[in-house]
Amino acid sequence: MAEPPVLPLKERKLLRLAFAVVGIMSTLVIYGVLQEKIMRIPYGKKKEYFKYSLFLVFCNRLATSVVSGGVLLASKRSLDPVAPIYKYCAISISNILTTTCQYEALKYVSFPVQTLAKCAKMIPVMVWGTLIMQKRYHGKDYLFAVLVTVGCSLFILYPASADISPYNAGRESTILGVLLMLGYLGFDGFTSTFQDKLFKGYDMEIHNQIFYTTICSCLLSLSGLVVQGHLLSAVDFMFRQQDCFYDVIILSTVATTSQFFISYTIRTFGALTFATIMTTRQLVSILLSCVWFAHPLSWKQWIGAAVVFGALYAKTFLRSKPQKPVPGSLLDGSDEHTANNR
Repeated sequence: MAEPPVLPLKERKLLRLAFAVVGIMSTLVIYGVLQEKIMRIPYGKKKEYFKYSLFLVFCNRLATSVVSGGVLLASKRSLDPVAPIYKYCAISISNILTTTCQYEALKYVSFPVQTLAKCAKMIPVMVWGTLIMQKRYHGKDYLFAVLVTVGCSLFILYPASADISPYNAGRESTILGVLLMLGYLGFDGFTSTFQDKLFKGYDMEIHNQIFYTTICSCLLSLSGLVVQGHLLSAVDFMFRQQDCFYDVIILSTVATTSQFFISYTIRTFGALTFATIMTTRQLVSILLSCVWFAHPLSWKQWIGAAVVFGALYAKTFLRSKPQKPVPGSLLDGSDEHTANNR
C-alpha cells in the first residue's frame, strides 16, 4: 500500500497558520461580543449592570485549568511543573491584570475604541522584547509603531458627536478608559513576551504552561474576590439574572478555547506573529460591534482606523518579501521558530 504523500514544509506551515487564524478569529470575535454585552448592557427589568470583572476572570481561568488538567491526565503526560512556579505566577499575575483592565475599560469606553487601542500592542511587545529577550528591531518597525499610535489616538480623541446606542449614556469617560487600556497594553505585552521566553527556555508542552498559569490565576482571582467581598455578590447576581449566567458560561467556554489557540500560536509562531494575526480579528470585531450595538463612528475615527489597519497590513506585506532582516526585528523570521527549531 502506497504511503500518503507528505506535504512540503511550506504547505504544512501554511496549514498550521490557517488553523491558528481560524481558531483565534472565531473564538475571540464571539468573546468580544459577549464581554461587551456582559459589561455594558443592563440585565433584567431593573436594568442592573454586572460590575464584577474579576469574577469573569476567575470563571474563565477555572474552566481553562480544568480542561488543561484533563488533557494532561488523558494524554498521560506529567503534571509536574517544567519551569519554576514563580515564572508561571509571573505570567498569571500579568494575565489577570490584563484581563481585568480589559473588562473595566468597557465601563468607560466603547468596544470599538477598546478594540482599536489593542492594535497598539505591538509597541509594548517591542519594549518587553527588548528588555526580556534582548531583541533588536528594524527602523521600519518603529515607523509602523508610530503610525499605529497616531491612528489609535485619532480614533480615541475624536469620537462621534452623538452615540445612538441606548447603553452608553452617562458611562463614557475617555481618561479612565485610556488609562485602563494603557494598563492592558503594558501587561498584555509582558504576558505574551514572557510566554514566548518560557517556551524557548524550557522543553514545555502547551498544556503544561496553560495548566499552571491558570491554576495560579484561579487562586489569585479567587483571593481578590474574597478580599473585596464580591464573590457572593457576583454569584447572587448570576442566579437572579439567568441570562447573565448563560452569557458567563459561554464566555468562559470560548475564553478557554481561545487560550489553547493563543498558546499554540505563540509557541509555534512567536509573540509578534500572534500580534499580527490579531489585526483582522480586531477589524471584524469593530465592524460587528458597530452594527450590533449601534456605535456610530466619526469621519476622523474612520481615518484613524484606516491608518492603523493600513500600517499593520503593510507590515505584514513587507514581511512576506525576502530581505536581510535585523535579528529579532518584526521583519525577522526568528519568531517563527520558537518550539520546533530549539
